[in-house]
Amino acid sequence: MAQNKLFQLATPFKPAGDQPKAIEALTEGLKKGFDRQTLLGVTGSGKTFTMANVISAYNKPTLVLAHNKTLAAQLAQEYREFFPNNAVHYFVSYYDYYQPEAYMPVTDTYIEKEAMINEEIDRLRHASTQALLTRKDVIIVASVSCIYGLGSPEEYEKVNIKLTEGMEISRGELVRKLIDVHFSRTNADIKPGTFRAVGNMLEVMPLNEKIIFRLEFEGGIIARIIRLDPITRAVKENGHTSVFIFPAKHFISNKDQNETALKTIKAELEERIKTLEKAGKMLEAERLKRRVKYDISMIREVGYTNGIENYSRHFSGKMPGEAPDTLLAYFPHRPATAAEKKAGLPDMVADFLTIVDESHVTVPQLNGMFAGDASRKETLVEHGFRLPSAKDNRPLKFNEFLERIGPMIYTSATPSDYERKGSQQIVEQVIRPTGLIDPEIVIKPVTGTVVNHAEKGAKNSAQNVAYPGQIHDFIEEAIATIKKGDRVMATTLTKKMAEDLSDFLKEKGIKAEYLHSDIKTMQRIEILTEFRRGAAVSKGGFDCLVGVNLLREGLDLPEVSLIGILDADKEGFLRSDTALIQTIGRAARNAAGRVILYADHMTGSLDRAIKETERRRTIQIAYNKEHSITPQTIKKAIHDITDQLRSEHDKAVYELLKVDEALAQSDPILLIRQKEEAMNEAVKVLDFETAALVRDEMLALQKRFGLEDKAKKKTSLGITSSKRRYK
Repeated sequence: MAQNKLFQLATPFKPAGDQPKAIEALTEGLKKGFDRQTLLGVTGSGKTFTMANVISAYNKPTLVLAHNKTLAAQLAQEYREFFPNNAVHYFVSYYDYYQPEAYMPVTDTYIEKEAMINEEIDRLRHASTQALLTRKDVIIVASVSCIYGLGSPEEYEKVNIKLTEGMEISRGELVRKLIDVHFSRTNADIKPGTFRAVGNMLEVMPLNEKIIFRLEFEGGIIARIIRLDPITRAVKENGHTSVFIFPAKHFISNKDQNETALKTIKAELEERIKTLEKAGKMLEAERLKRRVKYDISMIREVGYTNGIENYSRHFSGKMPGEAPDTLLAYFPHRPATAAEKKAGLPDMVADFLTIVDESHVTVPQLNGMFAGDASRKETLVEHGFRLPSAKDNRPLKFNEFLERIGPMIYTSATPSDYERKGSQQIVEQVIRPTGLIDPEIVIKPVTGTVVNHAEKGAKNSAQNVAYPGQIHDFIEEAIATIKKGDRVMATTLTKKMAEDLSDFLKEKGIKAEYLHSDIKTMQRIEILTEFRRGAAVSKGGFDCLVGVNLLREGLDLPEVSLIGILDADKEGFLRSDTALIQTIGRAARNAAGRVILYADHMTGSLDRAIKETERRRTIQIAYNKEHSITPQTIKKAIHDITDQLRSEHDKAVYELLKVDEALAQSDPILLIRQKEEAMNEAVKVLDFETAALVRDEMLALQKRFGLEDKAKKKTSLGITSSKRRYK
């Protein structure tokens, strides 16, 4: 263990329940050199707090892996609260939309790659890598996208620009240096990855932080370095005499590497064409020749071509089949000991901790990434759309991932056999600090029943009231729960069912929304935030969340006291014992937690899930009785974690929507007309920035109130023509 204390926990809470035992056991396991450990922690037992204590004790940089962006954002927020004075960063895929390049031979359909990059998430990715290269007290919360190629950390670090006051460098020379590391020049508003030259000054906004560096030159010397707020332009923290500017892209290569790469691409093309022609694939050979020659021309002329990542092996100088550099390469490494070398480890071994959150889902994702990517690339190569080297632009294989990390701790309420068998130690955390016990389970039928009162010879007998079926029963239960001020959730088997149920609940007077994988990252987080706030607190809030499997792992929703699992007896992935236990756990943060399983038959998965829940309840109830503990619902502040992901433009639009909320509710069409007029006025005076803000608010209003079709049909709102006027 390191001696200098890098990670300082900032929290008034002390470990309680099973946490002290778990922290001690896991920390001791790290001291003993255990490579793999598992924390079997029930939902709501504070696994993140336990791991924060382990990080503090282990005192080394840490990678926290999550299986989706929403969970990663939530974990990043929690770790920031635990370690406010350390570097906690968020690293996920920067695509808001991504359609990979593909070819379907059966229908002879080629699909071009389409991608929409989220600039704010790209900035956060750069902040992650730069923190790893400049600090030791770093925690990176990442999705599994971290095992995709990222570019060499050595090249990335090598070309960073260090600027100091008094440094001899002309403004023109610095401009050329910035362009070499992929910064763009602009005469408009400066944004991350751009610079602006005005007189004897140069203003640069790096990608890793929201700050503008103003460099003032006097006679070929940097006279002053001033830090400016990008919004107010106010001077921030004067007194900095030096600054580091890292490249604006992770993939960096110099001119010599570029020339070498173009030569090897040509050589590979010639060899591949011979192979295709020998096999009688003349069409494929001609297709490939045209594609690659065009790409080479574009790279030589403008330094870029669409799909340039498919040539990454040539630019990096790696051998065919060699694993790409990923985020893992940016973490610190240390020289291997004699014993480690004898065991077959490389000369440099990973010197950081890896935590795999919700490992029963995350590990299979890590394991499956390579195969899916390889299959798609193989088809492209076979039919002449790509060179064979395109297959080297890939995620890590699972064994390559394992070779590139140090000690790893799996955390899950339901670890799989892989984690259990591969761990040198399994630590249970069943007792919650709050004394909360696993929720009560109630089993009700799926199908409704009809009672013939005449045949029964009874009038208004409670025993003869017909059972309405799972949907109507859930509605009755939900209404009663919402009246108490709590929230409810329902899980369905398909996305369509989730959407339909959400609409049906609204018709019955319940404010409900659905959540599934088709919803964008930012919107998912906003939905969860408004759900926690509830309809009684927020105008945009609601009380019932309907989903498929996004409602399972890791979502921290203490306001939820009722969950309805519809069609719980449909054996399969979404109704396996693991899925059921995880879903049941969503109600475990509330003292009144209750789960209704709607089932006509007792399946094996249902039986195992119910028995495991009862086993835990027995342990928890006994502990509470012994220690005279009364369970208390978790009280947790509601943070809008979308703030860290929104660009400044999006934040401005979001604030405008909040200001106009009252009129939006009473007369949205009138508000949209007013926004159109304001937009046109801004265009007349050439204030395009204001026009863009008003336009995007208008688009958001159209979408919110279902007015997109009217806009497209050019009704009296005239929105379509207005957009064309200033685009």
